Amino acid sequence: MNNRYILRVLAPLLLVMTLVSACSGAGAPDNRGGNGPSAQTGIEGETKAGGTVTYGYPSPFKGLFEPAFYEGEDDLRVLEFITEPLLTVKDDLTTAPGIATWQESADHKTFTFKIKHGVRWQNGDELTVEDWKFALEVIAHPDYTGPRYYSVEMIEGAEAYRAGKAKRISGIRIIDPYTMEIKVTTARVNTIDNLWAYPMNERYFAGVAVKDMPSSDQVRKAPIGIGPFQVKNIQPGEFVEMSRFDNYYKGKPLLDGVLYKVFDDKMIASLFEQGAIDIEQAPRDAYESLNKLDNVKLMQSPDLSYEYIGFKFGHWDAKAQRIVMDNPKFADKRLRQAMYYALDRQGIIDGFSYGLGKLAETPISSESWAKIPEEQINRYPYDPGKAKELLDEAGYKDKDGDGLREDPKGAKFVIHFDSMVGGVNDEPRTEAMLQNWREVGLDVRLNGGALKEMNTFYTMVEEDDPSVELFNGVWGLSNDPDPSGLWRENDLWNYPRWSSRENERLIREGVSVKAYDRDYRKQVYYDWQKLINEEVPMMIFAERETIIAANKRLQGVKVNAYTHIIDPYKWWIKDGE
Repeated sequence: MNNRYILRVLAPLLLVMTLVSACSGAGAPDNRGGNGPSAQTGIEGETKAGGTVTYGYPSPFKGLFEPAFYEGEDDLRVLEFITEPLLTVKDDLTTAPGIATWQESADHKTFTFKIKHGVRWQNGDELTVEDWKFALEVIAHPDYTGPRYYSVEMIEGAEAYRAGKAKRISGIRIIDPYTMEIKVTTARVNTIDNLWAYPMNERYFAGVAVKDMPSSDQVRKAPIGIGPFQVKNIQPGEFVEMSRFDNYYKGKPLLDGVLYKVFDDKMIASLFEQGAIDIEQAPRDAYESLNKLDNVKLMQSPDLSYEYIGFKFGHWDAKAQRIVMDNPKFADKRLRQAMYYALDRQGIIDGFSYGLGKLAETPISSESWAKIPEEQINRYPYDPGKAKELLDEAGYKDKDGDGLREDPKGAKFVIHFDSMVGGVNDEPRTEAMLQNWREVGLDVRLNGGALKEMNTFYTMVEEDDPSVELFNGVWGLSNDPDPSGLWRENDLWNYPRWSSRENERLIREGVSVKAYDRDYRKQVYYDWQKLINEEVPMMIFAERETIIAANKRLQGVKVNAYTHIIDPYKWWIKDGE
């Protein structure tokens, strides 16, 4: 799960492509490969250069336009146009050479990388391995506060560098401007899948301290990359204007530019009808209205992501860089299991999401070779009777006759639930969940009385606001099933703040030397899924289905389980549309 979930999409109805990441660890954008397109616009051979298209997004963006620092899908979409990783992911979900190729030593601990000559940054500098080394050092730096350290932690000397005990990362050696050697501390089956592969232009960031980078002009006002489009103008939270990068290493893009602009999703159908938007990842509640428009093509694909409802078990200790499980409210797994049984997940998908979604009970995609067979896990069907039985057994009983259960000590028991505003169905959909829980006697209330704006929601969940107890989120996945990055005790993105000794052991085993045996590794992930399925640190709600709406004038768009921004340098505009 490491390459694709840089994307921290937590909105239940904003259809996400993914974790957000590319072929190089911890999640970063990838505008090329994936599962193979399920649909596309345009026909090869009819291309025409020129024109600008408008990409719509439904809420204000943060403006962290550097892969090492961005957090959400809002900024990811811009990054997919302006930058790329050095490695790629093939249709069979294996990591493959891209700008960089590699050789691996017999003991799986030394990797020698070579990058293409002549790849240019958008300021004219040539890409060298010094830029890759610089990115690795930024993420391992003591002042780096982002969530991607796990994508460099395997490098020899990274921990000493992070702790301030070394002035360099000993496991990185520059051989020449295009060749770099990386040594890792332990042989892991997915080192290449996890390793951070997004360079940062070292010269461009000269003089900027790591702690100041997230607020720097290089990230906020004038970001650069090696992708097909370059940032021309940014109006914070409103739009990003991008122009063609003529020196893009794969060839001159066909479009003159792309305008990334924030729109109100409640007006998405009329905006497409007017031609104000050319492409957008559409909310489910707009499916019917968009499908009626003659100038719009809807493309769908399975999504490497899952929606979940997470419990908060504690908080993140920033100093120790690990979770602290100090919230006993959800300590009894019978309560957690009961809340799972109480949810009419299929009814909610059918009633509010047009049936677009597939029930899931573990956090590994059904597209993955590591997905456990359904007969080996509990499916948690809608069963209010079973929910009530578990609650009674755990001591949650209605002792005052008001229809709502008290906790085992007889005290009033209220659970606060958080979710994010997106489409018109969000409020009734959330109310249906709350009603399901009320029907088994649980007093679950919307925290603050309303759904939250995206950035407010992100901040409260990540910073462990004490009022956040239960929250509705979505995580995108990568090509590799390794849960590192989301599920370990030292993962910032472990938002439920849950782990266990067995959880940590299984995650380690899944990337050990023994895991080079695929059958062994598969069994480890089966055991891990059984653990999660039994313990229920989160209620896995469903796997997602992505809907991409594109104006028929826009050609060359492909969608797959990873993303819909695939080779945008090939996008073009058809005459007369």
